[in-house]
Amino acid sequence: MGLAAVIFAGGKATRLGGVDKVMIEVAGRTLLSRSVDAVRGAERIVVVGPAREIGAAVRWVREEPPGSGPLAALAAGVEALADLPDDTHVAVLAGDLLGIGPRTVAKLRSALDENPAVLGALLVDAEGFTQWMHAVWRLAALRAAVPPDSVGRSLKSVLGGLPLTLIPAQRGEADDVDAPGDLPA
Repeated sequence: MGLAAVIFAGGKATRLGGVDKVMIEVAGRTLLSRSVDAVRGAERIVVVGPAREIGAAVRWVREEPPGSGPLAALAAGVEALADLPDDTHVAVLAGDLLGIGPRTVAKLRSALDENPAVLGALLVDAEGFTQWMHAVWRLAALRAAVPPDSVGRSLKSVLGGLPLTLIPAQRGEADDVDAPGDLPA
């Protein structure tokens, strides 16, 4: 079973004053590079957002219209995977993840392999929140579920009714950056 990735990198970062959040460096690496590195070796890595120089071979796409939300970004990413087989695993990741790594993606993929009836494997953080952008999905499920009219809609509103397996995150594994206080000192 192959692996592809759709990484969201087009948010406005309003809680961070509008900086290019995914390009913030933490411990010498950008946040976006952490998400890209978590899926190194994937058949295709699609980054949805404005193109940036990141030193990795990725395919850049934009949702239409730009800034129209995570489901529209996912639709653009899935469209960029049109030539891949239905049984491909697709890592769906935010571009601002602090704790993501190859082990997390492997753990989510294993959960899909172990549960053929589920269509997605998602992390659940320490507070019990499902992390819709820390997930691995079956490509066929995304193709079937993501509607053409996805502007302004959440991932949960469309994917939440699908058979899922929820995996508890290890400490720090589900951390992301939404506000200045989320950045390590």
